[in-house]
Amino acid sequence: MSKPFRFGVQSFNAESAADWTSQVQRAEELGYSAFHLADHILGPGPALEKANHPEQNLAAIPAMAYAAAVTNKISIGCRVFCIDYHLPVVLIKSAMTIDKLSGGRLEFGLGAGWITEEYEALGITKDEPRVRIDRLADVIEGVKAFRNEGLANLTNNTISWSDFEGVPKPVSKPPIMVGGGSPRILRLAGREADIVSLNFNNRSGMIGPDGVAMSTEAETRKKVGWIKEGAGDRFDDIEIEIGAYFTFVMDDPAPVLGQFAQMFGLTEDEMRVHPHALFGSVDTICEELERRRELHGISYITVGKDNMESFAPVVEKLNGK
Repeated sequence: MSKPFRFGVQSFNAESAADWTSQVQRAEELGYSAFHLADHILGPGPALEKANHPEQNLAAIPAMAYAAAVTNKISIGCRVFCIDYHLPVVLIKSAMTIDKLSGGRLEFGLGAGWITEEYEALGITKDEPRVRIDRLADVIEGVKAFRNEGLANLTNNTISWSDFEGVPKPVSKPPIMVGGGSPRILRLAGREADIVSLNFNNRSGMIGPDGVAMSTEAETRKKVGWIKEGAGDRFDDIEIEIGAYFTFVMDDPAPVLGQFAQMFGLTEDEMRVHPHALFGSVDTICEELERRRELHGISYITVGKDNMESFAPVVEKLNGK
């Protein structure tokens, strides 16, 4: 049986506290189930330009706490925290605090990091993928130890804790979201996560055609297969999420569809069914999302803040369906 659809919004920026409040409250009003940030540090400058990534002017943890404080039911998260930017115990304690104070509305997203220019600009060593993904597995083990009853005694290659209990305890065990696009991280996500966030294989360390080409419909079938390999018997319990980064709700999407296909070196047919893209009318997009859920098991779709209003009729039509 297919999982019901859920929809999220992701925002990187706010002009003021009033603007941030308006964004998250509007998402809640429109029926979105989650509101997310990302976890990027760089302000304007050559490093951000080379990374080809949007600027994020808000730090994730305080912005999440603020968003939770001005809403009542929408889940609050980050797609996803880069574990290399945080001391694990501080990140985990901060997240559990947000869950407790929000009445259990945290979605705890974790990732291994990927933007080469950000690492270099911040003076952080970017280890090879195997090392970063193993470190992510260590931190996930830490999350589970911290929120369990009893002492959070844990020793692995990243964490060495002893003689303390993790507090605060979350209201309930907040779902762990793990994001990525490579075989190793998706097998880890299948084994450990409650929500798997399908993303580009960001092997190039920046946003560009390579990542988009490695996330076509055919490549997404492979990614779901890697999740299944990691998950085994628990695969049916996992929710699969994806960012619809290229979303255009319009009756005649042909011109923009052609433009994006050319930009990424894909055919128009490939671009039309690309799992990170949605083109067409409300009815067309709803039909396409139902097809993708049947094909890939993707039931949780996140759109950018700029598409929140135009995509709302899709949310209304498919919410809980």
